[in-house]
Amino acid sequence: MSQPRPSGRRPDQLREVRIERGFTRYAEGSVLVSFGQTRVLCNASVDERCPPWLRGSGEGWVTAEYSMLPRATHTRGQRETGKGPSGRTHEIQRLIGRALRAVVDRRALGERQIIVDCDVLQADGGTRTAAITGAYVALCDAVRHLLRQKVITRDPIHGQIAAVSVGIWQGEPVLDLDYAEDSACETDMNVVMNDALAFVELQGTAEGHAFRQEELEAMLALARSGIGELHRLQREALDA
Repeated sequence: MSQPRPSGRRPDQLREVRIERGFTRYAEGSVLVSFGQTRVLCNASVDERCPPWLRGSGEGWVTAEYSMLPRATHTRGQRETGKGPSGRTHEIQRLIGRALRAVVDRRALGERQIIVDCDVLQADGGTRTAAITGAYVALCDAVRHLLRQKVITRDPIHGQIAAVSVGIWQGEPVLDLDYAEDSACETDMNVVMNDALAFVELQGTAEGHAFRQEELEAMLALARSGIGELHRLQREALDA
């Protein structure tokens, strides 16, 4: 590429990814996920009360809440507890919930819900993609808890889900943008895929020049490669 990335990574290289299970004591599933300097705590909680609109349906629900701690960034942000979630927060937590539900058989889950709280401890770009990737592992641990307790009889999770960012930075397609790249890129895209490497969701915006067909294809190829690696790391974490 014309000039090195701020991190020194290759265009197709993920940041160092770590998935630490059992990070907190009480949640049925608890994961600290790190994408480089971005760190998100994902706690999955089983709630035997399903949402009112599902009562009597025989189906359960998986949802997510997302927040960024006040000093997750260079300057302190205001907590959202007093003013309510921002539009960005609503959008991200709905994305996480949709991504997780894409690999869950809600009838096998039964009339209960699993809520995954994704709290950003430190932000350096890609918080929503890190949250989705870690939330999946936390969800798996919560489901394993239900299976061990014989609350459910079959595993409702029928695949994997992970997400990564891609973009055009300095005219080149790159994988897994950190903040330095995200804040200065010409195109920013978040890609969510299952373990068949089929798309669950795409969010892409041209921040500078409009991206071309060949640039889109190059970004999606990078995302496919990166998500394949994330799926491998998820499996390794769950097998540990």
